[in-house]
Amino acid sequence: MSAETATFPRAKASVFAELPAWFWMACGVYALLLFVGDRLLADSDTYWQIAVGRWILDHRTLPAVDIYSFTKAGAPWVSSSWLAQVLFAKAYDLAGWTGPVALAAACAAASFALLTAILSRALPTIYASLIALAALVLTCGHLLARPHVLVMPIMIIWANGLMTASERREAPSFWLLPLIALWANLHGGFLFGLVLAGAFALDAMWNALPAQRLALALRWGVFGIGALAACCVTPYGWGSIVASLKILGLGELLHLIAEWRPATFGEIDPFGLSILGLLGAALYCGARLPLPRILLVLGLLHMALSHVRNLELLALLMPLAVLTPVATQFGLRATSTVRPRAAPAAILIVGLCAWTSVVAARQAISPPPNYSPAAAVDAMKARGVKRVLNDLQFGGYLIWRQMPVFIDGRAELYGETFGMSLARALQLKDVNGFLDLLKTHDIDAVMLDPTTPASKLLDHIGGWQRLYADDRVVVHVRDAS
Repeated sequence: MSAETATFPRAKASVFAELPAWFWMACGVYALLLFVGDRLLADSDTYWQIAVGRWILDHRTLPAVDIYSFTKAGAPWVSSSWLAQVLFAKAYDLAGWTGPVALAAACAAASFALLTAILSRALPTIYASLIALAALVLTCGHLLARPHVLVMPIMIIWANGLMTASERREAPSFWLLPLIALWANLHGGFLFGLVLAGAFALDAMWNALPAQRLALALRWGVFGIGALAACCVTPYGWGSIVASLKILGLGELLHLIAEWRPATFGEIDPFGLSILGLLGAALYCGARLPLPRILLVLGLLHMALSHVRNLELLALLMPLAVLTPVATQFGLRATSTVRPRAAPAAILIVGLCAWTSVVAARQAISPPPNYSPAAAVDAMKARGVKRVLNDLQFGGYLIWRQMPVFIDGRAELYGETFGMSLARALQLKDVNGFLDLLKTHDIDAVMLDPTTPASKLLDHIGGWQRLYADDRVVVHVRDAS
């Protein structure tokens, strides 16, 4: 019996037993994410991402200024995830909400299949599969129908190509450059790809003999310049790099956005358990890593601790960073390779496609009600509301319903000063600032979370009345009298 398929039930009569672990991983992850499809839509940003994609398809051009808010209308804005937005929009047009979910699920499935396959080259397959499953558990909270999920398989291939070149004491293949160009058109996190190139260049210098280092450094330098140039192969040119850097410069505002907040260990969660488990295992087993790999692991850990949105970087890339040193130190070896047989693989793929079609036909997947305040927006439309002061989490849905927003998830558009002033006003840390917002921007409706202090203040201010309220949203409008 091949050890690679030993982690799955196997009977002699079953042709499915001849499928490799990575294929089972792909099918399993896709099926799981499609089954919990609503969970992938639990983010209001998905609404505006698809709306932007549909606008691009309708107008056959890319936005250069803001067209969705009344506070920043006409201000310069770069849609750095334009290609992902177009793909999500096309997927939605083809299959409703099942389309974006299936697209995100397929990319996530490809990511964990790739991770399993790469790890299986140096580890017994059962170890590779367990590590990939652990990575899935760590990343599940950020697996959403959003652009960052589409680039996960690209990131893994990119990192593996850099790592392989480093370990061979070679410069990376220039065939990798189209990958980072694609990454730059899908998601603004492509700058991290350049950081990875620098990290593995340092690793390559560490691995090389002294006489080889200068020539190798020059080859890696040429590759780095090529990678930087490839990042500019977007409709915005070097503007994509500027836009990505702008997001990182939002300062204090990032701490108000859930996915940009630092990790906390006040409660037991998979991340905390993983950190403790890794520390314990490293201390007990005496794992040793070369200095560049230690720095890479520490860098990934720092990123995950600084912003919870970076947890998938740690989960997907740390196994690659430690793979060769750990496998070499403990004498781990890959098991025999199993090539997927066409017939059973085709049966599983067709089955998953058929299931996806059934789910789409039944419209069984839709965004959770928390992110879809349809009744509240219907009430405002019936009232003829034009200028809404909204909480951040409602911006995406308002854009979806073609209502101009005060603010939405495009934090780089609004900037730190605007965002922090709004946050202080809504929390009533600056009551006069809140009242000034209502007057300065000629607000005729306020749409807030019931827990936002400003929503309670409006109940006691003359000239305002409640139009709609439930456990998720409260809408106040100006008194008609």
